[in-house]
Amino acid sequence: MNEPSFAHFRRRLCALVAASGLAVTAHAQVASPDVLRAQQAVQQAQDADADHYAPDLIDSARQALVRAQAGTLSRSRGQRREADELARQAAADADLARVRSDRAQAEAAVQQRRDEIAGLRRSLGLEATP
Repeated sequence: MNEPSFAHFRRRLCALVAASGLAVTAHAQVASPDVLRAQQAVQQAQDADADHYAPDLIDSARQALVRAQAGTLSRSRGQRREADELARQAAADADLARVRSDRAQAEAAVQQRRDEIAGLRRSLGLEATP
């Protein structure tokens, strides 16, 4: 009985990797510029900790992005148009979530500095100014 050699497995593995690479490439080609922009905006909002500071907006953006990604796979021109609209909405929601998150973090940093200054003034015996 002939046992398959490891070379046989290697060829099959290479074929599998090549096929999966083609599938990833095909999916990347399907995504419209609007969907790609929405993906980037959602990622930036996540990086800005929007889950903490603007959870409703980032959730809305994620949901719209998922629906947009599903719509880009459609063969229907109308559904692809709707997917692009959803992607633009997702990007707008994600951008707003990122901005709100950035603002909340900046306001928290300013308040922290104000508290530090007030503490220093108290420790020096100076009057606190509003």
